[in-house]
Amino acid sequence: MNALPQLDWTEANQRYLAAEFARLKARLSGTDVQAMRESLCEAQAALPQSAAIDQLAEIFGLSPFERDLLLLCAGVEMDAELAARCARLGPANRPFATFGLALGALADPHWSALTPVRPLRLWRLLELKDEQALASSRLSIDERVLHYLAGVNYLDPRLRPLLRAYATPAAMAPSHARVVDAVVQALEEREGRPPVVQFAGDDDAGQKDAACVVASRLGLQLHMLRAAEIPTGAHELEALSLLWHREAALLGSALLIETGDTAAATGARLADQTDGLVFIAAREPAPIERPTLRFTLEKPGAAEQKQLWAQALGADAARLNGALDAVATQFRLSAQTILRTGETLRATLDSAAAPDVALWRACRTSVRSRLDDLAQRVEPYAKWDDLVLPDPQKSVLRQIAVHVRHRLAVYEAWGFAGKGARGLGISALFAGESGTGKTMAAEVLANELHLDLYCIDLASTVSKYIGETEKNLRRMFDAAEDSGAILLFDEADALFGKRSEVKDSHDRYANIEVSYLLQRMEAYRGLAVLTTNLKPALDPAFRRRLRFVVEFPFPDQQQREQIWRDIFPAATPLYQIDHAKLARLNVAGGHIRNIAMNAAFLAAEECRAVAMPHLLQAAHSEATKRERALSDMETRGWV
Repeated sequence: MNALPQLDWTEANQRYLAAEFARLKARLSGTDVQAMRESLCEAQAALPQSAAIDQLAEIFGLSPFERDLLLLCAGVEMDAELAARCARLGPANRPFATFGLALGALADPHWSALTPVRPLRLWRLLELKDEQALASSRLSIDERVLHYLAGVNYLDPRLRPLLRAYATPAAMAPSHARVVDAVVQALEEREGRPPVVQFAGDDDAGQKDAACVVASRLGLQLHMLRAAEIPTGAHELEALSLLWHREAALLGSALLIETGDTAAATGARLADQTDGLVFIAAREPAPIERPTLRFTLEKPGAAEQKQLWAQALGADAARLNGALDAVATQFRLSAQTILRTGETLRATLDSAAAPDVALWRACRTSVRSRLDDLAQRVEPYAKWDDLVLPDPQKSVLRQIAVHVRHRLAVYEAWGFAGKGARGLGISALFAGESGTGKTMAAEVLANELHLDLYCIDLASTVSKYIGETEKNLRRMFDAAEDSGAILLFDEADALFGKRSEVKDSHDRYANIEVSYLLQRMEAYRGLAVLTTNLKPALDPAFRRRLRFVVEFPFPDQQQREQIWRDIFPAATPLYQIDHAKLARLNVAGGHIRNIAMNAAFLAAEECRAVAMPHLLQAAHSEATKRERALSDMETRGWV
């Protein structure tokens, strides 16, 4: 049913309502109501469409007596003369309607009108206000229903904190439009109670868009409800279901339930109890007893994303043709994210010195929010020249960059993806002692590929509760898929010990969690890196499933000297630094950086340039932290 806000209809509806009240007043006074019928027919003839009371009577199946009883309760609120007549005829001379009064004064009365299973009380159109006998209790019309009869249609305030309207999308991927066509056709072919429409897949925004367009094409507006906000108690859930059913009928609305990992069952329960058109948006289909239509909506592919970018950027898209190809293949964005990002970019692209860089940066920013809540984003500063490693290790790192940069061409254009999805993810293991450059190498790759780098502490991700580790990993990978960010799983040995013998359920689930992580790494469209200080602790069967393994050796003296030469920024004042002597200190690059920074603070406190005494003091401090005293040979000749 459409909304009612036409001005001419509103005025005509008010006249018709007044004529109905006049008819009821005549009936209560015992006078001939025939004289009132002419004005009632005239008011009805002036209506461009049915009056609100007639629409409501049809929607809820009211009998003529129930219709008049509802009008009587409305008249008590809206017509002072009608309220006064009820007071003269009712108990205790009070101005309200009672069931006993209605049974005696209205036509075709029936006792069942106020039973809880009949529409007046079932749909909360009327309420009993007193703890008295049914016949003498005060009858009160619900305020929402009263305003509806007066021609004012709005969402019930009791539902307003839970529901929000959804606007029709400005654009949609062609594959999603085809799903919409299929849903509309399936619903139009059904009769009676419509089935629940379930949208599964990873495009949350696309599912909302599709539900909104389907509802619009069926003449309905869409309201959304988060499953996490649905009450779990049986009585509260039933009350919400009834209240929404009434609103769906009065507003002409459909309901979209957004489910999450923990609230999917609650959303399914509400869908089972609620009549009208209901959509469920979720990653995976939920079990529902009510007849269901299931459709999958994934984020648009590269070709469709490019079309959406062209639409979002308008004339500016011609300047970014090559860049559109790059962002469409690297990022997995919903239509709404593309349109919103494009609208923001249009205002700045004309003045941007490098529009392609601005577009790439905007895409990276648009998909960060979900992953920022789950992992620590590392701002990459290191470049290839900062990385002091033997040539073979650098060569492997460059191979990793090549695989990431050209993976879509090889997988899609050259057909390797058609041979199977397994093994398409780019996974690597960085093994070596602490401070040997594992995290720096990941930074170098992020800088080289212009991608975000997220560090995930596996030690904090692993949960003692069965199944929780897998849920944590799934959330992180799902959030990262949109951008293909580089994922750095730190301290992999926290999860990747030798494959344990299955002695109890915890051992079995520990192996499942490891297998799940490897499975997601193999399918992840970006680069996933594991770091470990204890490579021998890793099961060889796990290592075989990784595409790259890079050993980060402890730096020799020549490499340590190179690290010392590069460790200080150009602006740092230095005095008689002997890099060759510093290189005798048997520490890795991470510790060298700590010593250099601590020495800089010591020098700054003295307002002097960094010198060997500052470095000696900082080196002893670092050794204390490592619980390893420095030998005389390492620091001989420093001062």
